[in-house]
Amino acid sequence: MRKRFFNAVIGDYGATLIEKLDRRTAEWLNADFATFHHEGQLPPDSDWRTWMIMAGRGFGKTRAGAEWVLAQVRAQPCTRIALVAATLDEARRVMVEGPSGLLKLAQEDEIELWSAAQRTLWFKNGSEAIVYSGASPESLRGPEHHFAWADELAKWQHPVDTWDNLQMGLRMGAHPRAVVTTTPRALPLLRRIIEAADSVRTGGATGENPHLPESFVGAMQAHYGGTRIALQELEGRLFDDVEGSLWPLELIARCRSAPDRDIGVTRTVIGVDPPASANGTCGIIVCATGRDGNAYVLADCSVGGASPEGWARAVADAAMAFDADRVVAERNQGGAMVRSVLLAAASTLPLELVHAAKGKAARAEPVAALFENGRALFAGHFAELEAELAGLVPGGYIGEGKSPDRADAMVWALWALMLRGQPRTPQIRAL
Repeated sequence: MRKRFFNAVIGDYGATLIEKLDRRTAEWLNADFATFHHEGQLPPDSDWRTWMIMAGRGFGKTRAGAEWVLAQVRAQPCTRIALVAATLDEARRVMVEGPSGLLKLAQEDEIELWSAAQRTLWFKNGSEAIVYSGASPESLRGPEHHFAWADELAKWQHPVDTWDNLQMGLRMGAHPRAVVTTTPRALPLLRRIIEAADSVRTGGATGENPHLPESFVGAMQAHYGGTRIALQELEGRLFDDVEGSLWPLELIARCRSAPDRDIGVTRTVIGVDPPASANGTCGIIVCATGRDGNAYVLADCSVGGASPEGWARAVADAAMAFDADRVVAERNQGGAMVRSVLLAAASTLPLELVHAAKGKAARAEPVAALFENGRALFAGHFAELEAELAGLVPGGYIGEGKSPDRADAMVWALWALMLRGQPRTPQIRAL
């Protein structure tokens, strides 16, 4: 227990009281979450499907998520619960084995077995909690659950696919529910979840947790107070845009066209950004010009974790499906290999290899200007592509994932359609 908590509850006598408690009593009080929680840690009393706890670091999100899971287990035996974190290792270290994890908070007679190898925590009443990774959305395609706990969703490598697969399998029992514990981040998926009719949101600032040491709270305010990072990471405020983004969310929304609109395609180009590693994503974006002279993003055919033959086949399939006039692929990751695997997949592929002499953000700026001028549009919604675009800023990338592979593929396709051969002229962008 923390002295600051008792001071907050019963005034100046708190520090004196805690010093007189024996260790067992202090631990018992600390475990009494129903009594000693703070505002924002208990689920709202309403009919919701998703409860979003979006708060600053140290607020007590993990404790709240774990306590909610244990409450479901105690109320309903033989339940299946999904535990999803950014990685399997983080799920194990934070959600299961951590100081605010399930093993620490469960009562002595509740746990049957925890197997990290099998990614499963078994309870004695027949319930089980299975660990999943936000980097492997396909692992959630098929399994069914009564409840789910999604931790730090804003850090997941494939947030949209993972969340959607999780939701599809959240169909056991009369009232399947999910709790999301996360710090804010400029991620369209977070906004989508928050704005859903069956979602509720709680949270707060780091300083609202009375259990934190005063020295920590003071140090954080001294170092970061008044900055954007403080508002996001400490105050728990969700900013819709990355500061300086080349594709602000308002621009993306403004440049959206109906996916079933007949644009009268005149030329189709597929941009390809080959993966830099075996586990990377191959960006495959289909773009086309319409009869109105504007460019349209038609499809995101990107694949992750595929072999060279696998992503090459995905490119060939997209080229056939959209009757592509040109496939523009970046050769920086090994030009000869890129050419050989693509032509092996389809020997008649209209392939052009291009070399990136500038960084991704620098290449993206003139393409962003096309959207700003209304000359490029999205034919539908492309959540993961849009999330990457939102993270592109002049001089770099600060979005989700290590590399904006989808965004780079789109840039190559639109460059080939709209900008090839044009001299680079000074650009004026609204900031």
